[in-house]
Amino acid sequence: MARNKSMKVGGTRKIVTDGAKVTGLTVAFLFYLMPFVLVILNSFKEKRDIIKSPFSLIAENGMSLENYATAFGKMNYMRAFTNSLFVTGLATLLVIVLSAMCAYYIVRSRNKFSNLIYSLMIASMIIPFQSIMIPLVSIYGAKFNLLNSRGTLIYMHVGFAMSMSVFMYSGFIKSGVPISLEEAAHLDGCNKLQTFFLVVFPLLKPTTSTLIILNVLAFWNDYLLPSLVLGKKELYTLPLSTYAFYGTYSADYGTIMAALVLTLAPILILYLFLQKQIISGVVAGAVK
Repeated sequence: MARNKSMKVGGTRKIVTDGAKVTGLTVAFLFYLMPFVLVILNSFKEKRDIIKSPFSLIAENGMSLENYATAFGKMNYMRAFTNSLFVTGLATLLVIVLSAMCAYYIVRSRNKFSNLIYSLMIASMIIPFQSIMIPLVSIYGAKFNLLNSRGTLIYMHVGFAMSMSVFMYSGFIKSGVPISLEEAAHLDGCNKLQTFFLVVFPLLKPTTSTLIILNVLAFWNDYLLPSLVLGKKELYTLPLSTYAFYGTYSADYGTIMAALVLTLAPILILYLFLQKQIISGVVAGAVK
């Protein structure tokens, strides 16, 4: 009898605890989601409605797509989208291929040179970008005259993203890629390059999926580095093109929020179509 009573109390306590956890997570999620919801709602409102009642679901003067039409034309959306797609796509591809090859060399070589390279990469991860951005611009701008180029931006993106990517690939190769498979490939006549691309690289798919997500989000949404490198409007990426809506003394909030939604839309659409592959890749990478 006492045992049944104890089990009943324990079960009730577990239900209360689980309910409290679910409630807490739900509240935290709503607080996290609130800014995004406000941006979307206010993107359909006029400026005076946003100032008067930013939290209202429906504006007094009604909802309109005029902000989106204005933002699409003023920010030259298709040109900025093409620039963002080119920079993000090529930079991500180079980071994935180069960092995987570098990590493979570091893990399998195990000599003083590879250990030095790995140590330098790990050390560079703790250096904040803000501490080197001024010297970086001075060197590549004043001395080498390499600014205002998408190639320079891609080069810098790749450089800053390599350390973290090499670190993640190295850990996966150590624990998740048996060296016996490489030895078998060598016996079958594969050289080192063929062994890497035909045997090793396909096994890195979970980590590759994770790094693609992280790098695409970082490159697509980056504002600071492109603002330092790209000075010509025809080279602007999507985040940079939203700067056109900010005035010295005032700003058109409705158009700005519509521009932000247009900037985020491609990434959101990509996630909706690839969410199954993305989630499976992240989970597999976490398990390893």
